[in-house]
Amino acid sequence: MIPFSDDELQKPVMRVLDKVRPMLQNDGGDMELLGIKDGKIYLRLVGHCHGCAASETTLKFGIERQLRIEIHPELEVINIPLGEEFNL
Repeated sequence: MIPFSDDELQKPVMRVLDKVRPMLQNDGGDMELLGIKDGKIYLRLVGHCHGCAASETTLKFGIERQLRIEIHPELEVINIPLGEEFNL
């Protein structure tokens, strides 16, 4: 169980995403934070990251791994593809 509310996670998650973002931007991509719900961080990969063959690896072993190391080991990242609607 994650001992933080979704609101409490907002700032630390943004801090970690800002730390990881330059790696994506170096390859012509980026990400958008769509929301946080029950320890799940909903992101959308954009630019060259959208549709990239390595996008799942980037999410799980790049972004999610860093969030788990720096914030909490039970956090999960979920990609919401471009064009797919998202509502919390």
